[in-house]
Amino acid sequence: MKPIAAFGGFGLGLRREYYRDFLEGDVAVDFVEVISENFMVDGGRPLRVLEQVRAKLPVILHGVSMSVGSAHGLDRNHLARLKMLADRIEPLWVSDHLCWTRTDAHNSHDLLPLPLTRAAMNIVCDNIDLAQETLGREMLFENPSSYLTFPEDEMTEWEFLTEMSRRTGCYLLLDINNIYVSACNHGFDAMAYLAGITADRVRQVHLAGHTPGDIVIDTHDRPVCDAVWHLYASAMGMLGEVAVMVERDDALPPLPDLLVELKCARTLATLTRARLAA
Repeated sequence: MKPIAAFGGFGLGLRREYYRDFLEGDVAVDFVEVISENFMVDGGRPLRVLEQVRAKLPVILHGVSMSVGSAHGLDRNHLARLKMLADRIEPLWVSDHLCWTRTDAHNSHDLLPLPLTRAAMNIVCDNIDLAQETLGREMLFENPSSYLTFPEDEMTEWEFLTEMSRRTGCYLLLDINNIYVSACNHGFDAMAYLAGITADRVRQVHLAGHTPGDIVIDTHDRPVCDAVWHLYASAMGMLGEVAVMVERDDALPPLPDLLVELKCARTLATLTRARLAA
């Protein structure tokens, strides 16, 4: 099984609106991330663009529909197509989310929450084992944003992620905005979440914006807010070498605006680590 080495760098999502920028010039990023499902096809312009960008930069494949929490098991056809894409692109790594998205009869196209129980843990770990075995490589899984909890819950989300990673050998994609969103919605301490994660299992960090309110919604349609920057600085003081990405999926700004945010992420990480080393 292909292991995942630590990679320290700062990147952005390769969105259609930015194709020309990446193809015609040198964008000041260390990697790009793409939504896997958008490229799990036999041909077409998006796949050609991805191959051209891959010739310049490392690529991360980030999925949204593996559904590792599905009690019906994984979609073998989906796994086969993902393997074909990964073998073709040779990404830094392949990631997805700790969630479920479908049943045998219905695909919600949403990242639905799991009960944090031992029974769910067994299902998730079995599915991750199958995914990693099929792909022939270790994977990363992301903590989701959350808007409800289950009365059956037997552990915290960070305890679940830690045990899941220990049992399967997978790594973690730590979404700082999602921690903040869920902490606001459920009233837990975001710093306790960070402290409860096994730092050496984290290979990537996401930063994004959200919509505030009585229920905070993870919308990826605005800049990273001050509270998330503060939490990110704390995380960078705890983690080792990780890939950091600013994630925007809606209300996309001009690329230079996102590069300013990415520069902030670089600067804050450097300052935090310099302070700790002093």
